[in-house]
Amino acid sequence: MKWSWRIGRAAGIDVYVHATFLILVGWVALKAYSVRQQMGDVVSGLAFIAALFGIIVLHELGHALSARRYGIPTRDITLLPIGGVARLERMPDKPAQELIVALAGPAVNVVLAILLWLILRSATAMHAIADFRLVGGSFLKNLLYVNIWIASFNLIPAFPMDGGRVLRSLLAMRMEYVRATKIAATIGQALAFMAGAIGLARMDPFIIFVAIFVFLGAEQEADMVRVKSSLDGIPIQSVMIRDFRALLPADPLTRAVEHVIEGFQQDFPVVDGGRVVGVLTRQRMLTALAKYGGAFLVQDAMEREFATASPLEMAETAFARLDECACHSVPVVQDGRLVGLLTAENIGEFLMIRSALQGQPPRV
Repeated sequence: MKWSWRIGRAAGIDVYVHATFLILVGWVALKAYSVRQQMGDVVSGLAFIAALFGIIVLHELGHALSARRYGIPTRDITLLPIGGVARLERMPDKPAQELIVALAGPAVNVVLAILLWLILRSATAMHAIADFRLVGGSFLKNLLYVNIWIASFNLIPAFPMDGGRVLRSLLAMRMEYVRATKIAATIGQALAFMAGAIGLARMDPFIIFVAIFVFLGAEQEADMVRVKSSLDGIPIQSVMIRDFRALLPADPLTRAVEHVIEGFQQDFPVVDGGRVVGVLTRQRMLTALAKYGGAFLVQDAMEREFATASPLEMAETAFARLDECACHSVPVVQDGRLVGLLTAENIGEFLMIRSALQGQPPRV
């Protein structure tokens, strides 16, 4: 994920923190200091945030390690102000497996809450929810509260929370996967709409933000599953672009500009001796043009780390790769030779044409 820094590894998985996390750190520091204007409160508040995100890492490891049990590796874990994201290579194929992976994260928080309660060994321990205070409250009680809250919040049956995946997996045990996803997404969006109305009535920006996040997350999940289902069984060679332009490393950027103006693709594979050595993206081209001008060489502006695909791979896999690498296009290579180019736009065009041929109204 862009704007993220690697802070370590856990169970062999890289852990990153997103730049927006600094906003949360700053907000907590100001909030803690504003209560009694004491630096000790700031230190306590930041220590609590460190513990909180340690808990979130454990939550995400619950997902990652349970997925590993089914042979699904995890690329990385990224910490965000609103929680964490464990990027699995793929979702489990079987609904029962997805159910276990989805429940593993909240289960970690339930176990941690039980352990904290046993440590506190107090009749008032379970009143921690009402006693939560960033400054001046019991550190362990606050952690107990956080674990209960994270487990409860994540079990709300709405994407992208774990509860949405739990609901989808339960429905998928009785019906087709795409339909189960659509129903789960609709329920999630209905809950998001109600939460948004409550947030507006109370003028609570946090509730409104969460409602928007859930609404868009549900829509994205439904669209993603629909596209993957439509591409099931279709090889990349059936959807890739065969008429494309490539560049040489020694070409000036003006050559790429000419191709763009002539109406060809926005990203260009860079080929040297028949082998793909880089990709010149539109953003890289524009940045280099602004800094160095049109005489700047392609080899100095191109991306040297890039994803590729084989024409015999399934288009569903390549579509997921496009989404994961956040790239606009992927060179298609066979026996070391560039044979095509795959873009998200071309996949979309293929799906619209296929829907039209099947007599279905296209979704644009």
